[in-house]
Amino acid sequence: MYRSHSCGELRNSHIGTTVTLSGWVSKTRDKGFVVWIDLRDRYGITQLVLDEDRTSKELLEQARNLGREFVIQIKGEVIERASKNANIPTGDIEVLVSELNILNESKTPPFTIENETDGGEDLRMKYRYLDIRRNPVKNNLIFRSKVTMEVRKFLSGEGFIEVETPYLIKSTPEGARDFVVPSRMNEGQFYALPQSPQTFKQLLMVGGMDKYFQIVKCFRDEDLRADRQPEFTQIDCEMAFVEQEDILNVFENLTKYLLKEVNGVEIESFPRMTYDEAMSKYGNDKPDIRFGMEFGELNAVAQHKEFGVFNSAELVVGIAVPGAASYTRKELDALVNWVKRPQVGANGMVYVKCNEDGSFKSTVDKFYDQDDLAKWAEVTGAKPGDLICVLSGDANKTRTQLSALRMEMATRLGLRKPNEFAPLWVVDFPLLELDEETGHYHAMHHPFTSPKPGQLELLDTDPGAVRANAYDLVLNGNEIGGGSIRIHDKETQATMFKHLGFTPEEAKAQFGFLMDAFQYGAPPHGGLAFGLDRLVAILGGQETIRDFIAFPKNNSGRDVMIDAPAAIDNEQLKELNLKLDIQE
Repeated sequence: MYRSHSCGELRNSHIGTTVTLSGWVSKTRDKGFVVWIDLRDRYGITQLVLDEDRTSKELLEQARNLGREFVIQIKGEVIERASKNANIPTGDIEVLVSELNILNESKTPPFTIENETDGGEDLRMKYRYLDIRRNPVKNNLIFRSKVTMEVRKFLSGEGFIEVETPYLIKSTPEGARDFVVPSRMNEGQFYALPQSPQTFKQLLMVGGMDKYFQIVKCFRDEDLRADRQPEFTQIDCEMAFVEQEDILNVFENLTKYLLKEVNGVEIESFPRMTYDEAMSKYGNDKPDIRFGMEFGELNAVAQHKEFGVFNSAELVVGIAVPGAASYTRKELDALVNWVKRPQVGANGMVYVKCNEDGSFKSTVDKFYDQDDLAKWAEVTGAKPGDLICVLSGDANKTRTQLSALRMEMATRLGLRKPNEFAPLWVVDFPLLELDEETGHYHAMHHPFTSPKPGQLELLDTDPGAVRANAYDLVLNGNEIGGGSIRIHDKETQATMFKHLGFTPEEAKAQFGFLMDAFQYGAPPHGGLAFGLDRLVAILGGQETIRDFIAFPKNNSGRDVMIDAPAAIDNEQLKELNLKLDIQE
């Protein structure tokens, strides 16, 4: 038996007992006549003690030669600690070592295995197995496991059946780029790794499974960001004989359940907002509603004077930043430079200080009087002490720019509190998006999304006006889930493919299996998929998913620990019949 107890288990009640512990040497302190060792495992740290009065010279010398991260086993008596440590659960006791066995030696780690480490991100990713020993990463992975278990518990209790779907599937032209896998046995042909199990979960509904879920790996070969990985995990769900309201109720309840069980937070309000309203009020389709700063459109009150910048703009829009009228000129100039950065792309910013005495001071006082600026304050909801920030230009670009500014100001003002949770349903998305470069429409979600009832005919006359029977679940300004009611009949699906530019032959080649299945009694169905990585990060008080994934990729999509992706040898290339220039 390597251990009778874990390193986080011992308390006062164990004093006087003999125990066996195993773990890693976190730290040693040698005072000459006494040696203390912090022994660490997944469960915590226990202090070990050896001294000249109670320990043999050989054992004391052995302890002095231990290096950081040596794996050891000890046996000893639990005694009361003279100098107690209230910062750890085992801080009232220590173990007087009577036997010590080195299970494995260790090289000196390239960074300190402590909560606050001296290792940079690249170094820690290269030695991720060491990084996992640190409490922040270890606790994140334990937290992820807890969330996953609670998801399974809830969905199983609701009658959902967990079904695994294939990882080697057929490449399709929709969505992001596929990762492709060459087939050795089928020369010149390729599998694709799934971007989602979309068509398979729909086929499960045709198969009568009724309620399906899967916690599943998905793959997208796309550019990466802090909240995006080439492989990610979804909580994938589908239900038959449902309308949108049924699905929203189930997954609203799942979100409430997780917030209560995992975070101890009870949420009653799940507001709903249309896509158009979200874009108008917040400039994006996943607004953070933990704070205000709603957009105020100022065209009607700002385009009647001789200020050409506003008069020539498609949209003049502003927000009221609470308490920011106290900003200095230097701070305001820095804010103007912030919106001009390439990442935001604004040409400039007009601002108005709403003074405590009710007067206004702006960068455009030459063009607008106090009555004009008072109307701006009314439209934006600004109060004395607030700062009105105004951007103008092309409507879509300007909303995006002001949305970025709104989030930046909320971060600076401490309004994005990680322990506050504000969920929101965004509904009634456009069914199609226009690609400005090609002039063609593509599906905003995917080609299996149903249009809202009664809007199918609009596809022929005004495709941009068609609303989708689709919905996103937003939490604290992040999309954590999304889904739709699906098309379940062959004719409607064929119509959708036609408007997406598929010929009948292309549609049959790509999705004939699904169209065929719809001819055998496909029920009305719909579903939703949560991004598990992002959901866990937000519930854990963060927005970057990397530290909640055991072995993540870097921003170039590389695993620097195992050095992947990597070249394969010539024999493998030959077996796969890849038409490459192979050097013999």
